[in-house]
This record gives sequence, C-alpha cells and structure tokens, in this order.
Amino acid sequence: MEAGEGVVRYQAQGGQALLTIDRPKARNALSPEVLRELMAALDRAEADAAVRVVVLTGAGEKVFCAGGDLGQMGGEGGFLATHEGRRAYGRLLLRLQDVRKPTVARVNGHALAGGLGLVLACDLAVAAEHAELGTPEIDVGLFPMMMMALLQRHVGRKRALEMVLTGERMPARDALSLGLLNRVVPAAGLDAVVEGLVGKLAGKSQAVLALGRRAFFTAEDMPLPAAMEFLSSQLSLNVLAEDAAEGISAFMEKRPPKWNDR
Repeated sequence: MEAGEGVVRYQAQGGQALLTIDRPKARNALSPEVLRELMAALDRAEADAAVRVVVLTGAGEKVFCAGGDLGQMGGEGGFLATHEGRRAYGRLLLRLQDVRKPTVARVNGHALAGGLGLVLACDLAVAAEHAELGTPEIDVGLFPMMMMALLQRHVGRKRALEMVLTGERMPARDALSLGLLNRVVPAAGLDAVVEGLVGKLAGKSQAVLALGRRAFFTAEDMPLPAAMEFLSSQLSLNVLAEDAAEGISAFMEKRPPKWNDR
C-alpha cells in the first residue's frame, strides 16, 4: 500500500513501512508539514499489524535530510505559538523511540543538523558511503539544541562538542567509527543491506522487541542501581510472555520458533 500525497511518502510492503521525506528540491528539509506527516506516518505504521519494521529515508540519492527549513524559521501566530511549533521536532525524535516497532534509517545521502537527529533517533542506521553527516547550524548563527540531546548519548563530550562548535561535516566512514551509524556501504548496495536488517528484525517476536526497546530507552537515563532494579522487573515481565515460552521450547526442540507476538 502506497500513499504519495503530501511531503512524506508512505509505502507498506513485505513487513516494512517505508517513510520517505519527499522534498528533494528543498533537500528534504524539515518543514512543519514534514514533521506532521512523519508523526502521522509513525502512528499509521504502529497501528498496522502487518508492519513489523519502520524504515525512514529521503527522496533522491544525494540528501537524506538537510535539517530544518530555514525559509520557515520565522513562523506565524506570535512568539509562543512559534516556540510550540519548534517543539514538534523534539516530539518527533521522542516518537521515533517510543513507536512500538524497530526503526531503521536508510541514509541515502547527507544527514545534517536536524536530519542527523533523525538518524540518531532511529534504532539502526545504514548509510551510503558518499553521505556526509554533521551539525552545521553554527555556520548560520544557530545551535543544534534538541538533536544535541541524542548526540550526547551517542558520542563522548569532546567529540560532541567538536561537532556542534565547529559545524564541520564528516564522511560516513568517520561517523561509523564514532558510533553514529551501524553500516556504511556503496550506494548500489544500500537497499540490500537495509533489507537484510529489516528481514532480521521482522523475524523476531514483535512483543518482545517492543518490551525490550522500551526498557532500553528507559534504563538509559537511570543511575546504575535503579537501572538494575528496573531491568530485573522487565525481565520478570519478559519471561511471562507467550513468545518467551515458545522461544525456549523451540530452542530445546531444535526447531524455528513460531511467534504469536504476545
């Protein structure tokens, strides 16, 4: 099923929902419309039982997403309304982590500023080797405020500060070494690698993946003793799941598991 209207294309096929930011002439920049349509697309993917993985990408072969749309920075409706509109980007980053299905960024080209934030908010990220990643906001007198929260959780203080203070772009291979990406591949092999990851994720228990992802992100910001206590409770929930019993039985019987996603 494919929906082509608007600025975000939605295509559900083969267990995945492919969300494509479709503003190639604007370098797939994040306009208010893009933010709204991405949120709606995530809701749609979450509600569709046939969708097991969400893939996010940009139209074309050069740019994944160049960040916020500078031509729409002013906003309308007064200062407070404009501020509330800017918060929509932060809500989108949180929604990408909160959605009950694994997310994969298909980084077809440059991921800059807010576009890099989208990459970081996805669970996994595969980039074409020609892609560049960075936070160039400082060069136009801005600072990468909201996405910086995710950057801090991916790299150490010195490298994060170097990125946001200098605004320099880095090749995908360098971003891989920093832990911003999972794979870097030739552009011609991008789809095959993404499809491979999607296939692996789609073959797992969706109930256990949802439980585990939520536990991962919740524990991330906890002190270690509190995290251990919380995660022990999540393990108790996990072992009571039907799919846990099926997985253990399948292992003992040396057969593939048959997930019920419960």
